[in-house]
Amino acid sequence: MSVLVSSDLTGAEQITLERQRQIDEECRTSEHDDTHTDCELALAAVSYAAPEPVFLRHKNEMNYVSFIDPWPWGENEDNRIAANNGLPLDLRIKDLIKAGALCAAEIDRLARIQKKG
Repeated sequence: MSVLVSSDLTGAEQITLERQRQIDEECRTSEHDDTHTDCELALAAVSYAAPEPVFLRHKNEMNYVSFIDPWPWGENEDNRIAANNGLPLDLRIKDLIKAGALCAAEIDRLARIQKKG
């Protein structure tokens, strides 16, 4: 099943449904999310949310600057729809719903860390 886009639901409701779908269908449980300790969930959310491709400024040990795609996982896991303003609205909304669900997962992951103290 893919991301649900419905004009009858609020954005928050669609994000909640997408997060539950990720858990149920993709096994993206809290245990799975807790393995992503290098901000991968947040970086994926940024990648989905951006209306255009974004790049991180990266400086290596030799002070060379390059710009890298912040997508945290391999190409075979890259389900982003090519970000641009010319997309149909339903495709743009799908990416924003995914971004919101990933933000929720990262918030929950950080809250579990905070709770452990």
